[in-house]
Amino acid sequence: QSVLKFYYFRQSIQFFIATAVEYLATNGHLLQSIQENIIERPCDFLRIIIPSLIYLLQNSVRYVAISNLTAPIYEVTFQCKLLTTAVVSVIMLQRRYSAKQWACLVILVVGVSVVVLGAHEESKGGGGKNQNERDGANSENLFLGLIAITVVCLCSAFGGVYFEKVLKRPTSEGGQYRAPVSMWMRNMQMAFFSVCFALLNMMRESGREQSGEMDNDDNPITKPFMHGFTKCVYFVILLQAGGGLLVAAVIKYADNVLKDMATGVSILLSTIVSTFLFGTILSLQFAFGASIIVASVYLFSNDVPCSRCAKSSDEDNEMEMRPMLPS
Repeated sequence: QSVLKFYYFRQSIQFFIATAVEYLATNGHLLQSIQENIIERPCDFLRIIIPSLIYLLQNSVRYVAISNLTAPIYEVTFQCKLLTTAVVSVIMLQRRYSAKQWACLVILVVGVSVVVLGAHEESKGGGGKNQNERDGANSENLFLGLIAITVVCLCSAFGGVYFEKVLKRPTSEGGQYRAPVSMWMRNMQMAFFSVCFALLNMMRESGREQSGEMDNDDNPITKPFMHGFTKCVYFVILLQAGGGLLVAAVIKYADNVLKDMATGVSILLSTIVSTFLFGTILSLQFAFGASIIVASVYLFSNDVPCSRCAKSSDEDNEMEMRPMLPS
């Protein structure tokens, strides 16, 4: 229930931010934009239900995976979304990647895994017997956890690529060309459906969340609606709402594969920042994984230095990176 409330508030804030930006982008003609992109085009509007449902399923199944996998296994297997996203991009968007780029994706997964495992070993140091018991308990449902994380990776890939296709592809109605709907209007639409689905789930779960305490009549006391929400929680909600809009911008002006690669780099940066905030000690394993991440990200979008002189033109490289969307 708390997770649903967190998701509800995050999507609500994202909806209001996207609405405000759309209002500014249309010079105050928000109602006209709603009329043109929602009321007059209901089928196009309803298409956004698909990624909204996919992301809702992804968030729900993710907690199943977390509950049945140890932290390092979850983090490592979750990085496979890089490969699933690339495969789905090839299938749905007819995008082309060279053998070098596929190799960079695989190497990036390895590098992130090395960093995550190194960080886990550092934090595990004093875990002792209790940590081993938790790992043993989770391993009993390892198969269920792996199935769940596979579903999460597929949902992340399909939802992201589908949303990218909706954002970038122009539409035509009655043979008349229409430019793609603005990114902010798409965010409004997706946040609207996400809020509706979260509300339905919260209504379905209402009354089940109890504090464990009893009143004077020995009746269970239900937790308040905002139970457990502190200033830190509200701050995280704001960060994630703003981050969701930034992710949509990255998908709009780049693609999902680069977005996932940036996520891999963020793990590296967050670990470095933690050394200043929490005194985390970086190991040689971290340095090795970090160098792999940086090299794979650079080589994904750039030529290998020793082979630049051998290439007669850059046309093939441009074709590899260009989204093959219908015009």
